[in-house]
Amino acid sequence: MHPFQCVLRARRCLRRGPLASVSWLLLRTCRAHSSVPSFACPSPQRQQEDGVWKDFSSRLATGPTFQDFLRSASVPPEQPSSSEVEDPPPYLTVDELLGRQRRVYLETYGCQMNVNDTEIAWSILQKSGYLRTSNLQEADVILLVTCSIREKAEQTIWNRLHQLKSLKSKRLRSRVPLRIGILGCMAERLKEEILNREKMVDILAGPDAYRDLPRLLAVAESGQQAANVLLSLDETYADVMPVQTSPSATSAFVSIMRGCDNMCSYCIVPFTRGRERSRPVASILEEVRKLSEQGLKEVTLLGQNVNSFRDNSEVQFNNAVSTNLSRGFSTNYKAKQGGLRFAHLLDQVSRIDPEMRIRFTSPHPKDFPDEVLQLIRERDNICKQIHLPAQSGSSRVLEAMRRGYSREAYVELIHHIRESIPGVSLSSDFIAGFCGETEEDHLQTVSLLREVQYNIGFLFAYSMRQKTRAYHRLKDDIPEEVKLRRLEELITVFREEATKANKSFVGCTQLVLVEGPSKRSAADLCGRNDGNLKVIFADVEMEDATDSGLRVRAQPGDYVLVKEMWQSLNSANPGSMGGVSLR
Repeated sequence: MHPFQCVLRARRCLRRGPLASVSWLLLRTCRAHSSVPSFACPSPQRQQEDGVWKDFSSRLATGPTFQDFLRSASVPPEQPSSSEVEDPPPYLTVDELLGRQRRVYLETYGCQMNVNDTEIAWSILQKSGYLRTSNLQEADVILLVTCSIREKAEQTIWNRLHQLKSLKSKRLRSRVPLRIGILGCMAERLKEEILNREKMVDILAGPDAYRDLPRLLAVAESGQQAANVLLSLDETYADVMPVQTSPSATSAFVSIMRGCDNMCSYCIVPFTRGRERSRPVASILEEVRKLSEQGLKEVTLLGQNVNSFRDNSEVQFNNAVSTNLSRGFSTNYKAKQGGLRFAHLLDQVSRIDPEMRIRFTSPHPKDFPDEVLQLIRERDNICKQIHLPAQSGSSRVLEAMRRGYSREAYVELIHHIRESIPGVSLSSDFIAGFCGETEEDHLQTVSLLREVQYNIGFLFAYSMRQKTRAYHRLKDDIPEEVKLRRLEELITVFREEATKANKSFVGCTQLVLVEGPSKRSAADLCGRNDGNLKVIFADVEMEDATDSGLRVRAQPGDYVLVKEMWQSLNSANPGSMGGVSLR
């Protein structure tokens, strides 16, 4: 092998491992080729004269080969979780992978998936000997779990890094160096741009690389920046039991799948979280059972496209009967066959604990077969609330977005859902000012808001993201001031219509799961009803439903019947209700 080929191999490995490991590989590769001149690989005679070669050659003989580096660069298969670190990479010892009680401070930005990712990351670090802290000043490691869905979300992180810069520079020399890491979608999207722009960042870990956090932090301890932003086709963290970040929590998120195959033209998710893959049903059921045993009263099944769940983990599942798409809907990918579908999972989860509420988010409208709707109607503990992202009320814009449906098909699905599940609460997402959106397109979205009357809404101005289909094929031609004006108009109409829709709860008695004290007043408690509307009521003694002679005060995790519901006077939040507790 030519000496320059040796160097080339070493450079390739440099992207995957520390410099010391690369130089070791370079020497081992050169040693195998006698044609390499002495300036590239010192002769054995010279080393023997120094009295060093004998010991060094024995170390090389037992050291890593080129294949070891290839294996360490690939995404490792899921393994049973263990409190002990097994099979460390050749350039680190087991002791170096341990946290040695260093304190970790975690900040979460963005969606519910990031909340769940934070719990997964902490579970992995906790088993490696790290401690958790809620005090930023005492942290030895600061990890930001980030979002890239819009430019504003990323700017928030840049601003936060600027704030943390002074904290790192003022670190006392008597303490261990402060390490700062970027986790999640922003790390995946920007990669080396973060490391180049902010030298203070020590590690990057994409959504599929949290298992690698102990190694990344160990490498950072040597003063190098470390990154793993490899996306996986099979990583689901099925064997990692997330650690609840709030000990007083009454609810939990359970991730059932990761990634997305829909490839909507505006969306960055397939590029930051990868392709769709689902957890085995058995691992999901085990996690929900444990949460029930811990006393939690509500779980939300999570996924970027949660109702396209498909468990193909066992061969016999491939013979499962396929379910149909919603009528009038299509996909951007080839039809998939077999596997246990979302209806099966929802059925099994709802049977674990009849007193545990079940929610799920975020679904795609295309994946609502009658089997799912029937389950929601029949099971008392599956919440009668469905998130149905529309994004636009214009069929022309929906086609440009590659949503796979028209306005007419979407409205027909709305009617079918309301017929199938009487009293269902609906929420949705909308984007204002997408590429090429005309004033007429905007008015069609306004009319859809009026026609459907959603109970809850999430509305945003369009933010173009690199790598998306829209970035490559469409033009972001709507001025920012027009986007913001249209967004304000959508918000105004949504609030008006949501106020009307939520009037149906006025005067009714609702079963509310208590979450804790109200942020408005220490004299009040707050919780959520079946439709996911916030309900605020007085913190007073009430009759215990299990003992009519006992008077008690409601605690977080209790179910309370709230009567004489009325709407909040806060027009900015039409999804907030008031009431009087019954028991």
